[in-house]
Amino acid sequence: MTHNKSAIIWQALAYVFIATLPSVAWSTGLDRLQSFLRNTPMGQAQFEQQSRKGQESSGEISRGLFQFSRPGKFRWEYQSPFPQTLVADGQTLWIWDPDLQQVTRKKLNQGLGSTPAALLAGDNTLEKGFDLKEGEENSGLEWVIATPKSQESGFEEIRMGFNAQTLARMELTDNFGHTIIIRFSGFDRAPHFNAETFHFVPPAGADVIQ
Repeated sequence: MTHNKSAIIWQALAYVFIATLPSVAWSTGLDRLQSFLRNTPMGQAQFEQQSRKGQESSGEISRGLFQFSRPGKFRWEYQSPFPQTLVADGQTLWIWDPDLQQVTRKKLNQGLGSTPAALLAGDNTLEKGFDLKEGEENSGLEWVIATPKSQESGFEEIRMGFNAQTLARMELTDNFGHTIIIRFSGFDRAPHFNAETFHFVPPAGADVIQ
């Protein structure tokens, strides 16, 4: 991962809100997705993220932790190989890059725009921003395909793969053919969040960009 992380940041935001699903009796991916949107107000999980162009994957894997509390609060934290933190407190989106000593601050609705992460500040109606359809079973997973209705989203397609218990994988393909692959593990639907989890104060000496 380089310092120019903006593309990965926005794609990463896409799955913070719809990150992992509880085990349900229904067999289709769409049913499991809707169950999560209705019944899971908070959660946290570990993630692994890797990029791919065509059939070639980059060797670098980013790992970290995400936490969310609906509506509008999340923390997406890259822990390796390069630290970076994204925090939304319900009104403001903060992006902290310690390597650059730089903080980017945006209003939450402006920072998310028409990306899938806009669901965090919305009414959880996925169909408003996406056309949804069932995908074919592949790699032992049931897939859901979400196509953004807005051409300004930057995404061509978002694929969500479910195993018997949860959302196990997500693939986000942008308009240039780059795909971000995200794998989830250790999802906790009843985490304990302290007062600082979704609160961010720029570190002393950091450059703050509005």
